[in-house]
Amino acid sequence: MSTIRRMMRDVPGDAAAVGEAELARYARQIKIFGEEGQKKLKKAKITIAGAGGLGSASAAYLTVAGVGRIRIVDDDVVELSNLNRQILHWEKDIGKKKTESFEEKLSQMNSEVEVTVLSQRIDEDNVAEIVKDSDAIVDAMDNFQTRYILNRVALQKEIPFFHGGVYGFEGQVTTIIPGKTACLRCIFPEEQPPETFPVIGATCGVIGCIQATEVVKYIVGVGELLTNRLLVWDGMDTRMEEFVVERNPTCEDCAGLIS
Repeated sequence: MSTIRRMMRDVPGDAAAVGEAELARYARQIKIFGEEGQKKLKKAKITIAGAGGLGSASAAYLTVAGVGRIRIVDDDVVELSNLNRQILHWEKDIGKKKTESFEEKLSQMNSEVEVTVLSQRIDEDNVAEIVKDSDAIVDAMDNFQTRYILNRVALQKEIPFFHGGVYGFEGQVTTIIPGKTACLRCIFPEEQPPETFPVIGATCGVIGCIQATEVVKYIVGVGELLTNRLLVWDGMDTRMEEFVVERNPTCEDCAGLIS
């Protein structure tokens, strides 16, 4: 079992009570981590940065798992070119705000989950307000400029950060615990230039599902997290590789944090 201890924000116990309908809905996963684990999921508040391909997979599975509060942040609108991978957006949603499309679908998946949306671009000025009170941040972005902003605020506020990225048939994922593991800047010190990159939709599904799995494990407190490890998926050859990553003592984002 992971030695990483959770830093969940306090929520009154009664608010996390699991009712009979929920016991039935989550019966299969309660067999894994018990009713107490389900209560922890219900108490959790997760921010998902990005309502695209990665966000579609991670948001869907966190919603059906019963995470109590999910905040979706994105400033874009649905386009036809999104539909090969962003599975929560449908043809009827073209031209609609992506956040509104997510809210509609997720609320139909699980009415017990409180879904809130912010239709705005994440930047240095608003990021602290966006992620406040979050128990975890899911990186479902498509550019490193915003990822670094999220990485820094996660470190500053001691919020676990679940990174995922895709390119073509390839994807990568890691879990970052502030002050205890390598941060995103440690792993990727050089900023990648923005680009319109190729991607097959199923790659987003693979990586987004791993991100959701990591979030659930973290909240419930089971299993070993992908900390100080970068998992790389090669869909073309159907292979997964794992690379050990280490904190950079001179990292400009996390060097001052104490383990």
